[in-house]
Amino acid sequence: MSCTIKSENISKSFGTKKVLDSIDLDIHSGEIFGLLGPSGAGKTTLIKILTGQLSQDSGAAYIGDKDTRMLTGADHKRFGITMDNFGLYERLSCTENLKIFARIYGLPNNSISGALAKVGLTDAAKTPAGKLSKGMTGRLKLARAFMTDPDILFLDEPTSGLDPVSADEIHKIILSEKARGKTVFLTTHTMTEAEKLCDNIALLNEGRIVEYGMPAEICRRYDHQRMLKIHLYDGRDMELPHNRDAAAVLAELIADGKAETIHTTEPDLETVFMEITGKELSA
Repeated sequence: MSCTIKSENISKSFGTKKVLDSIDLDIHSGEIFGLLGPSGAGKTTLIKILTGQLSQDSGAAYIGDKDTRMLTGADHKRFGITMDNFGLYERLSCTENLKIFARIYGLPNNSISGALAKVGLTDAAKTPAGKLSKGMTGRLKLARAFMTDPDILFLDEPTSGLDPVSADEIHKIILSEKARGKTVFLTTHTMTEAEKLCDNIALLNEGRIVEYGMPAEICRRYDHQRMLKIHLYDGRDMELPHNRDAAAVLAELIADGKAETIHTTEPDLETVFMEITGKELSA
């Protein structure tokens, strides 16, 4: 089964509330794709449709060339999923938690030690899940997703609520999976996470995709002011228009050794999202 993920005009409603509205995606093999949006935007619903847990009202979704409504147990072994509502048995150790998952999928027990090693939990193998830190709990959920050596990883806000150090550890694990050729579908409402990890992103607001593309390209699209910000060694800050008229001034500052740092002032994804929707991405 190919790793390509595709959706065509996907819509989904719960009662009178339209959660997804005409969603089109085309995610390539080996890509980290980020779906960004505030809580309640429809991110988790879309993951459930793409993984066959939920059926759409209209449109079509595919993993490779297979309709996600037709996925079998064998197909599900080809992707790993972490979602916030996928709990752990707190009284059981890390190893015992993964043994249950191994039995469900018919995996040998020797797959457990490899999964724990991949996420750095070898030393915590006998520790009850309820005694793990939030960061270690997040890594244990990733270990469970890795056990089938999946082609695709669906990660639903895997760093939600984590401190920066724990989040960075999970980022490194995700990037290492990409280096192995895995496809990653990541949902997040953290702008810095998307910019750090994702090849392409979609901004989701009230069930509709309002922007799609590479993070840096999206930010450049909304760079209306196009300014250069220069911090001088004497502590002053200057702003110049990002055009040829600034070239002489900038060259003089550099030649005189006055310019300490020079930055362009492109908006970040948070700013772009607020411009498009009037809302904060992290809401």
